Amino acid sequence: MSIAVTNISKSYGTQKALDNISFSVNKGEIVGFLGPNGAGKSTLMKILTTYITADEGTALVNGHDVQLNAKAVQLSIGYLPEHNPLYLDLYVREYLAFNADVYKVAKSRIEEVIQLTGLASESHKKIGQLSKGYRQRIGLANALLHNPDVLILDEPTTGLDPNQLIEIRNVIKNVGKDKTVFLSTHIMQEVEAICDRVIIINNGKIVADKKLDHLISEEKEQVLEVEFDYKIEEQVIAKIENLVSYKNTHDMTWELTFKADKDMRPTVFDFANENGLKTLQLNQKNKNLEAIFREITK
Repeated sequence: MSIAVTNISKSYGTQKALDNISFSVNKGEIVGFLGPNGAGKSTLMKILTTYITADEGTALVNGHDVQLNAKAVQLSIGYLPEHNPLYLDLYVREYLAFNADVYKVAKSRIEEVIQLTGLASESHKKIGQLSKGYRQRIGLANALLHNPDVLILDEPTTGLDPNQLIEIRNVIKNVGKDKTVFLSTHIMQEVEAICDRVIIINNGKIVADKKLDHLISEEKEQVLEVEFDYKIEEQVIAKIENLVSYKNTHDMTWELTFKADKDMRPTVFDFANENGLKTLQLNQKNKNLEAIFREITK
């Protein structure tokens, strides 16, 4: 087991940032750690990386207690904090060489992480000359220098443009093939593209912890978009069985939300037939992670 968190609590004055949370992460998993601002995500990551200590509970990383054996924890993790600290006046290779000395790893490892993170074309430049996307790559390269078993990434894609997002996503997926990755982000599309599992925290408590595909498939709400051949009144639409909400999105087009285990498309066809309507189009709109997240944390 790569990460084991048991009954961790942490307060800042009267504010409880983490409230008795527990979970574990197995080797090789890529786990998205989600929550609203102030939910406690960064606090937990700082505890796991030994930057701060918990008030109560225990946390193990690669079997090492974060309080009792902090040095072993630090050697077994690669950490990219939300605000990536870099020496802007250093050249890329110079910066990585400095950190290679700190970790006491072979200089050959520098070229390996440069290739792995796609830094080769920019590695001759000073860090201050590079875009945020490349600076994030340097942070990842630095986190990978000592070949850690666990990567802890706090908002690794914040502030990146769409092209940079795809590039960093691919880097994370690539390194996640043989490492455990625990990452925090507000970008739900990134989680859907990268992660195997999702842990959602709200007000310091875990409110969901499931495999991503299970979390989405468990949703019993169905959203259907239907276009009829002429406009009808709300009171007529409201008669459809298992309907929990409806919205007239455009002229003769409706968005219908149902709470049911069965497929509601045949019911909508029957409704149209019974009311002398023709169904011009009927599309199923699956609820995505963002919608589920909003419901869980609202």
